[in-house]
Parts: sequence; structure tokens; C-alpha cells
Amino acid sequence: MKKTLVVFAHPYLEHSNSNAELINFYVRHQHFTLRDLYEEYPDFHIAAFRERKRIKNYERFIFQFPLIWFGMPPLLKLWIDEVFDRDWLKEENYNPLQGKEVYILVTTGGKERSFHREGTYKFTVEELISGLIVSLNVFKADIKNIKIVYEANKLSKKEIITHKKEFSELLNQ
Repeated sequence: MKKTLVVFAHPYLEHSNSNAELINFYVRHQHFTLRDLYEEYPDFHIAAFRERKRIKNYERFIFQFPLIWFGMPPLLKLWIDEVFDRDWLKEENYNPLQGKEVYILVTTGGKERSFHREGTYKFTVEELISGLIVSLNVFKADIKNIKIVYEANKLSKKEIITHKKEFSELLNQ
């Protein structure tokens, strides 16, 4: 199994049963390293050099976060701004994201039908997180899957387990 870095960002994890249960999956498997950005950087001071050094050691990445006011959590956005280095795009520099598998897992309290052009919000989740998607594409990462868990705050234990199983199967393909 591929050595995987999970970049997790949830500012209100104590209020999210679904995210708490989903991240338990990573903790129980030795090939996953969970980095909880809100736990590691409560002061929002990112150690960018350390983070850049860390990500070079992984073959695969998972970005997991809730949709917060129709976008990524602010600390995740800051982490991307400070860690992703434009120098990686220069020919002679090593790009630690190039060709690496990336999975994105987004939870939202909204209904699936709300996230469509004709829906309540008039945008898809993919459009709302396009900053992350574009950044990964610029750095030539291989985005394998974007999994969206709708109405995450209303899921039963059984439904959370089903989502966890589906995501696990995606990672094992």
C-alpha cells in the first residue's frame, strides 16, 4: 500500500461525528499519516519549510475537509498558499506533487440537489473548491477522485460506515 499523507482541516471537529469517524480510518492503518492542521497550527503560523520537507516522503495525498461558507477551511487555504512552492515548477527543481495520486474528501451539511447550477447555491462542490483543484493541476498531481459526503451532519452511524467503506475501496483500487 502507498505511503499516504492525509491533510485534514476541520475547525469544528468536536461538532462533526462524520469527520471524526472518517479520520479514525487513517489512524488505524500504518500507511496513513494524519496531519490535523487545526490541531498542529492553532495559531495559523505554518512551518512551510517543514511541511515541504514532509510531503516529499509520500506517494499519495488525501485532502479531507468540510465545506466552510462555500469553500475550503481558512487554515487549509493558508497551508496551500504557504506550502505549495512555485519553485517546484522550475525545470531543475523537484516537484513533490508531480504524478502523485491525490484524493479529495469533502463533507458538507447541504443536500446534493442544492449544489447544482439549478440548485439553491448555483455552484457544484467542485466549483467551490476549484482553488485546490487548480493548484493540484498546476503542480501536475494526479487527482484520482473527489468524494463528496452530503448532509454529513445528519448521517447515521451505518451511513458513515458505508461512506468509510466506499472511500477505503477507492483508495485500494
